[in-house]
Parts: sequence; structure tokens; C-alpha cells
Amino acid sequence: MSRLASTPLSVLDLAPVRQGGSIADSFRETVQLARQAEALGFTRYWLAEHHNLEGIASAATAVLIGHVAGATSTLRVGSGGIMLPNHAPLVVAEQFGTLETLYPGRIDLGLGRAPGTDGATVAALGRDPRAGVDDFPARLEELRGYLDEAPPNQRVRAIPGQGTRVPIWLLGSSDYSARLAGRLGLPFAFAAQFAPGYLFEALRCYREAFRPSPQLTAPYALVGLPVIAAESDALAHYLATTAQQKFLNLIRGRRTFSQPPVEALDWTPLERAQVEQFLGAAIIGGPETVRDELEAFLAATGADELMITTDAYSAEDRLTSYRLVAEARGR
Repeated sequence: MSRLASTPLSVLDLAPVRQGGSIADSFRETVQLARQAEALGFTRYWLAEHHNLEGIASAATAVLIGHVAGATSTLRVGSGGIMLPNHAPLVVAEQFGTLETLYPGRIDLGLGRAPGTDGATVAALGRDPRAGVDDFPARLEELRGYLDEAPPNQRVRAIPGQGTRVPIWLLGSSDYSARLAGRLGLPFAFAAQFAPGYLFEALRCYREAFRPSPQLTAPYALVGLPVIAAESDALAHYLATTAQQKFLNLIRGRRTFSQPPVEALDWTPLERAQVEQFLGAAIIGGPETVRDELEAFLAATGADELMITTDAYSAEDRLTSYRLVAEARGR
């Protein structure tokens, strides 16, 4: 059996808002994609916390997770991730304890350190600018205490939350969370969808640092990966210009809605190199190309699971891309 055929595949959805579309459209399309992912046999469906970004509608991440979990029946639904320093650990435990109680055995809690936004929005969130730099392990330990069984002397309890043991994942784009996840015996998710340069070092650090825990007896590494699959290589590369425009606008300090694909991009050589650095792990092509490159990626990384994000402008093209990936695994 090929690596691809035996590797779980999952979905990372940023609930993108299209130019000319609406947030309500985005939420309807998220549910549509989640239902298709469930039917195609994908394992997880994660949503990510971002704030003050016109093109991303997943800011109220826990609310949207509940919406998706309620519209599906077997798919694991979770966060990729919740930015823990933006929130009191007690509140996160209550939110995810509620979700786990409503949808038992189907909720994941992926955690990150970054704010997921700009400096002005960090202030509006009431987040200490230093939060997460030195205190992330303490915040994580507090959160875990609210989700585990409470000792008799625990004065503050998460209700709901206490004793639900929602599975915690650490997310990262460097070696910090990789080492911490390894020391704590937690599963680790690496964000190669925008920081592929650190991928191999982070995976090495995680595996070397890993110590078995009650949650996990062996290291488990999930890798986020941009994938655009279409009926032909040429069409896939055309559709991929939507993601390229997103990162180009990010480099230029512009935050825009998801843009329609274009035949050519107006970028400087330096801008093109920067965009290609962000998307260095992207797999783009027709069914055969995508299958072969996914197999090669799994062989190179030894990833235990792939979490695919498909940044296509139209909902139909997103659905087609995930369907083609599922079919490639079947082959």
C-alpha cells in the first residue's frame, strides 16, 4: 500500500471571503465543504483564529466549530488553532468543554502562540504584547488543568470542561512548539502552508524531544500543506494565482478579500521570490501530479497526517480540488 493511501487526510479552512461575496456565503460554503470532506473520508476539519482580516471569517473560531460539528456527524472538528494568549485559559476550557459535551469524541483543540492579527488589533483584544513569549507553557498547563479531572482542592473549575479531556494539539511554524509538544507528549501540527522553510528542523526537534504521555505513546506529526488540484496542471496553476495574490498583498501591507485568478501577476522579482517562499511546500497540478507529489512529500517528511488547505477563489473549485485529492489517495 502506498503512503498516501494509508495516511489520514484532513482539511484546514480559513472560511475565506471572496471579492464580491459575503461572510454569510463563506459560512454556507464552509458547511458545504465540511459535508463533502466527511463523505470523502477526510479525518478532521479545522478552523483557524484570525482577526481584522477582510478575507477570513473564522474569528469566532469556537462558534464556527460548533456550527460545522452540528452540520456533520462523524468528522472531527477543531481549531487550527486557537491563539491561547488571546484568551483566558478558563474561557477556552469552557468553550471547548461545551463543544465536547455537545459533540462527544469529535472535538480537537489546536493551540498556537501568535496573535493572528496586527498590533492595533492585539491592543483591541486586550492581549499583553508579551503574552505567549515566556508564559505560554504556564497558560497551557492551566488550560490542561481545567480539562482534566479536578483534584479536590481545585477552587476554580471549568463547567463545562472539567474532565472532558479534549485532545490538545500544539501548532507551530518554528521549533518552539515542536520541542514543547515533544516534552509534553502531545501531537504536533506544523504550518507548512505558510512557513515551509522550518518544516524539517521542527519535525526533527519534535521527534527527538518526544516523551510518551497518557495522551500519546509515540510522536504524531501533522503537517499543514497548500494543495490546488484541478483537471490539468495548467488549470491548477491558474487557480493558484488566488493564493499568490493573497501573499503578494500581505507583502505589500494590503489585506483584501479572496481575489479571482489571473493569467499573470504584476510583481517584482523580489516579491515573486517572497511569495514563492511562503508557498514553497505547495502542491499544484492535475490528478497525477498531485498524487505523485503528495507521495514524495510523505516519503520526505514521514508525516503521520496531512492537513490540506485549498485557497481557490470559487467554492466549486475548492470542492473539486478536495475531491481530486481524495480520488488520488484512492488510486
